[in-house]
Amino acid sequence: MARVVRMFKTFKTHWKKTTVGVCLLTWGGNWLYGKHCDNLLRRAACQEAQVFGNQLIPSNMQVKKATVFLNPAACKGKARNLFEKNAAPILHLSGLDITIVKTDYEGQAKKLLELMENTDLIIIAGGDGTVQEVITGLLRRADEATFSKIPIGFIPLGKTNTLSQTLYPGSLNQVQHIADAALAILKGETVSLDVLQIKGEKEQPVFAVTGLRWGFYRDAGVKVSKYWYLGPLKTKAAHFFNTLKEWPQKHQASLTYLGPTKRPPEEPEEKLSRPPLYVRIYRRLSLYWASPQKEIPQEATLEAWEEMQLSTIEISITTQNRQLDLTRTEDFMNICIEPDTVSKGDFINRGSQKMCDPQLCPEGSQCIQASRCILQLSEGTEGSFGIDSEEYEAMPVEVKLLPRKLQFFCDPRRRKQMLQPAVQ
Repeated sequence: MARVVRMFKTFKTHWKKTTVGVCLLTWGGNWLYGKHCDNLLRRAACQEAQVFGNQLIPSNMQVKKATVFLNPAACKGKARNLFEKNAAPILHLSGLDITIVKTDYEGQAKKLLELMENTDLIIIAGGDGTVQEVITGLLRRADEATFSKIPIGFIPLGKTNTLSQTLYPGSLNQVQHIADAALAILKGETVSLDVLQIKGEKEQPVFAVTGLRWGFYRDAGVKVSKYWYLGPLKTKAAHFFNTLKEWPQKHQASLTYLGPTKRPPEEPEEKLSRPPLYVRIYRRLSLYWASPQKEIPQEATLEAWEEMQLSTIEISITTQNRQLDLTRTEDFMNICIEPDTVSKGDFINRGSQKMCDPQLCPEGSQCIQASRCILQLSEGTEGSFGIDSEEYEAMPVEVKLLPRKLQFFCDPRRRKQMLQPAVQ
């Protein structure tokens, strides 16, 4: 008892050291417990992947090949460690023939895709920028019609992972989120995503799965990291200092666009059996001896283009991949034109909201649904576009929607949620 009394007297005498020690022990215990929980999640995910790896395959079927494009620089250089700890063991245990391609510099993935040989799966390990590079390289290929049918997996390792909100359930635990993404690839459920083809006057086309932004909200958002020393106030500070420039801030442009298009029904691919030899010979001969049919000229239908002049603080052209609805009957991209009559206070507040949701279209904005558009900038326009969080020089562009262009692996739970409107 005396020893306990002396201990409490010591704590009371050295209360500052005691407080610091208790805080350190609490933090250390919580950190160790978090590491233990992460290891349990990794073990459970590996056991689930082992089930796929133990499945027998027919003797006439080859092991599936998967090519992983890993961006080690993503997430401030942590992407490689995150991949090797949380995703690589799951992929290797699944029985896939894994080939990992690590990119060394920006834009390398586009060049590597041009040289890529046949593969059964493409896996993107990185953030929004890595996704944009890989799909751009993929769709620039001469044989893109064939390669675009290859299913794509996305493992979110970047600072911004917009696509993961569509494909996987939300999770605050990074290990759980990466493991869910890797397991979704093994489960094989896919969903079709729209792609935007963005082409300048001279440049090769760039492809995006999220969208294009041009305006002062985007410009201010890029500068947020410069005010890191202000902590939670850095976002508001970046937008505040942006208001010290010429105000009101306006972007002048001309927009020409086409309306939505009807979505054709998605027909399952059926492999028809080859007819017998005598049937093929008969068809060839009947085509050879048949009299040529006269082609009836068809009247060309004029496309109903609409044109308008813009004066906006920001314009965004986005796909519907963020809130995907598999039951919709029309294909279109969303064009949000925000008014240029925004006060400085509203600009700062909305800027903070747009950092969390870049596709936010505030009240008072003009929303247009289009399948194709041409954005013509005024002469002498400076600044940059944000295409899937990557910066490109602002120039006149033509944006074309490629509906259901790519197949991405998704979690079965998310796919079920996308189909719920049809049930209701």
